[in-house]
Amino acid sequence: MEEIRLQIMTRPLCHALFRGWENDPAIYADLSKFAPYRYGPERVDRYFDRLQEPSRVVFAIMLGEKPIGEIQLKRIDREKGECVLSIHMQNDAVKGRGFGTAAERMALRYAFDTLGMRAVLADCVRKNTRSRHVLEKAGFRPAGEEGDFILFRCERD
Repeated sequence: MEEIRLQIMTRPLCHALFRGWENDPAIYADLSKFAPYRYGPERVDRYFDRLQEPSRVVFAIMLGEKPIGEIQLKRIDREKGECVLSIHMQNDAVKGRGFGTAAERMALRYAFDTLGMRAVLADCVRKNTRSRHVLEKAGFRPAGEEGDFILFRCERD
């Protein structure tokens, strides 16, 4: 497998990522909210600006010099020692190749070793079996259900 790495998301990386973005219907609990993605520079700038907050760390998932996804550690609660992981891959060309699992493992190491978290939470739409499989391979365990979502938890070893 080709190696990936995580790099702090920058505005240029965010634009490069979203120029090749395709929305995935599997991540929508309500398919009536699904629509094909259309790149727009202003839209990406607004998205990037919303990410800039102290309780969030956003990484580009890099394959060589190309961003192929993003992974976030968000809602970082230093008192509880918990945060929430979210991951999105750019399109089907980069899914099913182990990149998501590798990225999640790297993000978990960062959360535990750098941020000092004791647990990382995540969720996925119940019907998104691919996301569930990736979370479990990375070390997450089911921790409950909430509506259309399965909740997961990964604790520091």
